[in-house]
Amino acid sequence: MRLTLFGGIRPFSRRGALRDALAGVTLASMNIPQVLGYTRIAGTPVVTGLYTVLLPLVMFALFGSSRHLVVAADSATAAIFASGLSDLAPRTSEKYMALVGMVALLTAAFLLLARLFRLGFLADFLSRTVLVGFLTGVGVQIGIAMLGEMLGIAVDSHRTVDQLWQLMHGLAQVHLPTLGLSTLVVGVILGCRRFLPRLPVPLFAVVAGIAASFYYDFAGHGIAVIGPVPGGLPSLAFPRVGWNELLALLPIAVSCFVIIIAQSAATSRVFAVRHRERVDENADILGLSAANAAAALSGAFVVNGSPTQTAMADRAGARSQIAQLVFAGVVLLVLLFLTAPLQYLPHSVLAGIVFTIAVGLVDAKGLRDIRRESPGEFMLAIVTAAVVVLVGIDQGILLAVALSLLRHVRHSYRPHTMMLAPDEAGRWLPVPALPGTVTEPGLVVYRFGADLFYANDTRFTDEVRALVEAAPSPVRWFVVDAGAITDLDYSAARSLRELCDDLTRRGVGLVFARVSPYLRSDMDRHGITDVIGEARLFATLHEALALVRGGTQGPQGDER
Repeated sequence: MRLTLFGGIRPFSRRGALRDALAGVTLASMNIPQVLGYTRIAGTPVVTGLYTVLLPLVMFALFGSSRHLVVAADSATAAIFASGLSDLAPRTSEKYMALVGMVALLTAAFLLLARLFRLGFLADFLSRTVLVGFLTGVGVQIGIAMLGEMLGIAVDSHRTVDQLWQLMHGLAQVHLPTLGLSTLVVGVILGCRRFLPRLPVPLFAVVAGIAASFYYDFAGHGIAVIGPVPGGLPSLAFPRVGWNELLALLPIAVSCFVIIIAQSAATSRVFAVRHRERVDENADILGLSAANAAAALSGAFVVNGSPTQTAMADRAGARSQIAQLVFAGVVLLVLLFLTAPLQYLPHSVLAGIVFTIAVGLVDAKGLRDIRRESPGEFMLAIVTAAVVVLVGIDQGILLAVALSLLRHVRHSYRPHTMMLAPDEAGRWLPVPALPGTVTEPGLVVYRFGADLFYANDTRFTDEVRALVEAAPSPVRWFVVDAGAITDLDYSAARSLRELCDDLTRRGVGLVFARVSPYLRSDMDRHGITDVIGEARLFATLHEALALVRGGTQGPQGDER
C-alpha cells in the first residue's frame, strides 16, 4: 500500500495558503454551531461536537487526497448510531460514550480494510436515487426529533412514530417562550439561507442566544439551557465495551461505513470534477479511517465527509486542506478559552439550527427531478425515505443498498433488445425485437443490450427462438450484434451451446458480430468458439453481413 501524506495540500503556494487560511476562519464561523447542533442528534455532550472538528480534521488532512472534502460530524451518521444505541445505554452517559467511541473505532477498522482491499468502488453500489430518498428520510426523522425541544415538550422516545404521538398529546403543554425563540431562529436562518447564503447566520444565532440567555436569565424563565461545558483538550482513551456489546455494535458500524463510503466518495468526486482535479478514492478512505480512529480515541463520535460542510468550504473560497487545518486551529482556541459562555446556550436555539439542517437534507428539487424523469425510481426513493422514518435508519440504509443492487440487476436481467429492420426507403433501422419481424427475408440482425449471465441467458435464448419461429419465411442466418456483451458466465455458456445446437438442427446459421476481445476470451474458455465456428465470429457488423450475403456488402447497417 503506497502512502502519500498531505495529498490534499500539495502543491503548496504561499498565496493559496493565505486564501485558504481566511476561508478556514470563515468555515469555522459557519460550522461550529452546526457541529454543536449535531450533538443533539448524536445524544452526546455538546463539547464532543467540537472534538469532531479537531483531531479528525488533522488526520484527514494528513492521509487523505481530496483538497476539498471536509471531514466532521454529519447528521446522517449521527442519526444512524444514535438510533442503534438508544436502547443500549442512556444518552450522554459514560456507558453511552464508550459505545459511541467503539462504533467510531469499528467504523475506522472497516474503512481501513476497505483501503487495504481497494474497495473504493463500493460507493458505486448506492445509486443517487435511493441516496436522495435515504437522506430525505433522515431529514424528516431529524426534523421531527427536534420538535420536542423547539416546542418545550418532553419527548422520551427514540422512534419517530412514537415521538409524533407524544408531541400531539403534549401540544397543550407547549412552552410559548421556547417556541417563539426556536421559531425566530429557524425563520432567520432559512430566510438568510435564501437571500444571504454566505452570511454565518447560525453563528450569529448562537452568539445572540448566549447573550440574551445570560442577560435575561432564560433558565429562570423556563427556557432550558445546555449547562456547563468542559473546556480544554480532549482526553485520549480507548473505548472499553464488553464482547456482547461489541457484537451488537457491528451492524451499526457497518451502516455508518456504507454511508461514509457513499457520501464521501460522491462529495469528493463532485468537487474534484468542478475544479478539474483528480482524487484518489482509496487514499480518502485511509484518511477517513484515520479520522474516525482519532474521533474514537479523543472522545468524539463517527465523522464523515460532509456534503453540506464541504459546500460551505467551497463557497468560502477553500481550495485545499489548509482551510480545514485552520478550522481545527480555531476550534482549539474555542476549547481552550471560550467554552464557559456555551453554558447559557438555549437548547431550543441548537434544536432550531439542527431543524434547518434537517430541512436541507430533504432534497425536494432532486425528488421532483427523479419523478419527472423516472417515476419508477421516484417510488424507490419514496419507499427508502418511508422506511427510514417509519422503521429506522439502519433498516433504511440496508434497504438503500439492496434497492440499488436490485435496480442494477433488474437492468441487466431485462436489458433493451432490438433488431434491424427495413423502413419504406429500404434502410435498416433499429426497431423493437418483436416476433414476426425480420431484417430481410432469411436474415435477422439482433442486438442484446447487456452481458450474458445466469439470470438473463434464458431471456436471450427464448427471444432468439421466438424471432426464428415467428419469421414469415425460414431464417437462414441469425446475426447477433454483441457490441454490448463483454462477459459470458458458465450458465450462459451452457444455454448458448444448447441454442447453437437447436439452430443448427433448424438449418439456421448463427453469427456473432462486434465480438470484443473480452467476449472472445470467454467464448474460447467455454468452448463456444468451437461450437459456432471461428469463421463466424467477427469484430465488425459489416464483416458478418459480408459473410451472410455471400461476400457482398448488404444494405447500410446501423453501426452504433
